[in-house]
Amino acid sequence: MPKLDRYLLSELAQSVLATLVVLLIVCLGGVFVDVLTDITRGRVPPGLMLMQFGLVLLQWLPRILPLALMLGLMLGMGRLYRDSEMPVLASIGVGPRRMLKPLMLVVLPLVAVVAACSLWLAPWAERVSKQMINEANRNLLVAGLEPGRFTELPAGSGQGGVIYIGSMSNDGSRFSRVFVYRQTEDRRVVTTSDDGQLSVDANGDRYLSLNKGFEVEGPRAAGLDYNLLRYARNDVLLPAIERKYDPNSPELMPTTRLFGDSRPEANAQLHYRIAPPLLAFAFALMAIPLARSSPREARYGHMLMGFLAYLIGMNLMMAGQGWLEDGKIAAVLGLWWLVLPTLAIGLWVYFADGRLRRRKGWL
Repeated sequence: MPKLDRYLLSELAQSVLATLVVLLIVCLGGVFVDVLTDITRGRVPPGLMLMQFGLVLLQWLPRILPLALMLGLMLGMGRLYRDSEMPVLASIGVGPRRMLKPLMLVVLPLVAVVAACSLWLAPWAERVSKQMINEANRNLLVAGLEPGRFTELPAGSGQGGVIYIGSMSNDGSRFSRVFVYRQTEDRRVVTTSDDGQLSVDANGDRYLSLNKGFEVEGPRAAGLDYNLLRYARNDVLLPAIERKYDPNSPELMPTTRLFGDSRPEANAQLHYRIAPPLLAFAFALMAIPLARSSPREARYGHMLMGFLAYLIGMNLMMAGQGWLEDGKIAAVLGLWWLVLPTLAIGLWVYFADGRLRRRKGWL
């Protein structure tokens, strides 16, 4: 490999890697907050925090990697322009075509990683995450309940409230000293019991089967319409706080199965998975001309333009998925109306780089 190619390859690869590390560190905070929020709301058990953390991060990769590639290339090329290396290279005839080989040695492997994440790894992570939560819903430990702590019951099945348990068996199936407060639009119910267990019906709904306790029901507003009940057994429905695992959901299906599915949701999900690697390639091509600057020009002005291009492209991709699901866009169009023009613009601005500004003396 010529020395020039090795030099450009090293500069660009280092910039992309450094940018990716920084973005991952930033995104780790967001992923951590999301997982902790699910834990505090009872959607995910504390014991699954690390596994859910890793799976959610894998689902974010198809959106993080294209941005890291684009910003990394712009930083690397911007450094060459700032140190007047690119004008020297241009003076000896090094143009976009000459730089294509080292650029592709950086871009194509990362685009392949984006494709693998988008088409296989992220759907697999989504599927495993939902399976874990679905299986965990059969256990009180994963319902977010901990002995000695009040736990909020999210509004579901027309109700909300809090629950407290004094102690729990190791497998989370039996408990003692339980207090449950529930409320609807106009009524509130307080249920207490010395012991009980978790039961799951054929539909997967979870019940607290309480034994030998009391239940008081009354109005939420002012009034004396109270009822006191002493029971031998009372099944209290736990609100559904997490969507059950459905293997036929397009979000959870492997990509190969989406090709034979005629549902609009499946078609939208298929195009949503195909788009990220193609957009990443287009953004990488745009990064080179966007990084062009004079030695005294502001360093990060063009990076803002690149970030805005990425932001618009990704937002249109997510909006387009919704439009496909709702039938607002013909299924045959998919997301090609976004991907193909973006690729065309990327190719044009890359190979036309410098021609429009040559008269201004930039080269």
